[in-house]
Amino acid sequence: MAASPWPVIAQERGALADDLSAISDAQWQTPSQCSGWSVHELLAHMLATARMTKGGFLARFAGSGFSFDKMAQKEVKQYGAGGPAATLAAWRDAQNATTSPPGPVDSWLGETLIHSEDIRHPLGIKHDYPKDAVVRTLDFYKNSNLIVGAKKRIAGVTLKATDVDWSTGSGPEVEGQAMSLLMAMTGRAAALADLSGPGVETLRTRM
Repeated sequence: MAASPWPVIAQERGALADDLSAISDAQWQTPSQCSGWSVHELLAHMLATARMTKGGFLARFAGSGFSFDKMAQKEVKQYGAGGPAATLAAWRDAQNATTSPPGPVDSWLGETLIHSEDIRHPLGIKHDYPKDAVVRTLDFYKNSNLIVGAKKRIAGVTLKATDVDWSTGSGPEVEGQAMSLLMAMTGRAAALADLSGPGVETLRTRM
């Protein structure tokens, strides 16, 4: 994978837009894997992140009483106000954007991959995520408790990918495809159904 993840982010944004272009009005209201948000609302959240600048983030964060949750809800309401078709069109327009809130650039690669699957999984849409990008994101999150607490969640278990040459940790093993490991590492309980090994139950208690 190239040093910069932005080309892959753009590619995956476009792929998600293509997958959502033909879903029904009812499917847009399907609960995503992000608790409390529908598929449409989660896409609006992703759009807000893609449109955010570092300066804009600070102003909006302060304007929300320094509450991430309040800021996110405001953003979802704003960027989803025009309905799913308008949100999807704006998402396509933002495909190649390289603006972002403050934070490591790999966190925005992770957000693109993980939230895309948060949308696809409940809709039953399969996607072949680029394995080098997934591995890069696994390597980023395995050492980070930033927001999602991945490092703490996987402490004391061994994660081992079955579709790429990647593993981390020590203790009871958890095996599965790299993307499923990434989703479990970041707290998505649904991914546990795609994993096997004696460490799965340990992860289940940490969701």
